[in-house]
This record gives sequence, structure tokens and C-alpha cells, in this order.
Amino acid sequence: MDVRPIRTEADYQEALTEIASLMDASMGSPAGDRLDVLATLVEAYEAVHFPIEAPDPISAILFMMEQKGLTRRDLEPAIGSRARVAEVLNRRRALTLPMIRALSRALDIPADMLIQPYELSGPIQEKLPASSPISA
Repeated sequence: MDVRPIRTEADYQEALTEIASLMDASMGSPAGDRLDVLATLVEAYEAVHFPIEAPDPISAILFMMEQKGLTRRDLEPAIGSRARVAEVLNRRRALTLPMIRALSRALDIPADMLIQPYELSGPIQEKLPASSPISA
């Protein structure tokens, strides 16, 4: 089996063409083994040259809501009132740690995805200035 690393765009295109020709290969056959090796090489090349960034937390929530057929009302137990759900989904209020924990359980989204920073369209209402007497 003559297999070499994929280093250039030309190598990548050549590997994709060969993978397409091997798609009907039987598992365990020499052609099937070659397909497995080429697919692994292509996957490694794509991870470096075409990385796919994880969605921001709100996009992930909206995607999982759509996948599970949920409405905003279904998020109220995890986020709070209808108004609070609207603020979060409209990016006017940041997710809090209790919301992240509840959403992670309810929507099967890893918590580390939900804690990622994301842009808000309005002021963060939970954060107080450092000079505030309440924050002391």
C-alpha cells in the first residue's frame, strides 16, 4: 500500500478523488483498508486547513431547540420567565452558570460549549461595576 501524507491542495484533491473511487470497497479488503487510511489522512488535513469553529452558545441553543422541536416556552424551566428567555435568546442578557447547567441537561449541549464568550446586543444586566457598593 503506497500511502503518503497529504501536504498540498493537489495531494488533498487526489486523495478525495481516490476516496470517491473506493467508496464501494468491502471492509477488511485491501481497497477497504486503503479507503480507511485515506479517509483518516483527509480528516487530519481538513482539521488543520479547514477548521470548523464551534457555534456560539445562543446558536447552539437555537439549533438544539429546532432539532428537538422545542419552543421558547420549553426553556422557561432552565432560564426563567418568558421575558428572561427572550432576553437571553435575543442576546440582551448573558447566560448565568445556573442557566448553563440547566440548559446543558435539558438540551444535551456540553456545558463547555455554553460557557464560551459571545457578543451581546445590549448591556449585560447581571454585571455590576467594580465600584458598586453592592459588588463589595
